[in-house]
Amino acid sequence: MKERAQLGLVVAAGAAIGGLAGYLFFTDHGRRLRRRLEPSFDEVNRELNRFRETLQKAARAADEGWRLIDEITTGRSTDGPGQTRQVAPF
Repeated sequence: MKERAQLGLVVAAGAAIGGLAGYLFFTDHGRRLRRRLEPSFDEVNRELNRFRETLQKAARAADEGWRLIDEITTGRSTDGPGQTRQVAPF
């Protein structure tokens, strides 16, 4: 019975999405609405890209922090992939 309920939910969601797409692309009112909404979608897209860039910067900063902690605790500095050199303790 659970599978039938899930199937019904999926079919209803698909019908709703299809109906919305048909309205937005095949009716005059839907086209006007879509044109009014497009600038908002563009702004959301720009904000999401900025957020992604911020997360990437934070990840790089965290990586650098862990690298520095590793250097302090092991007494070695990494010059690049697979390369290490001894660091003076003082």
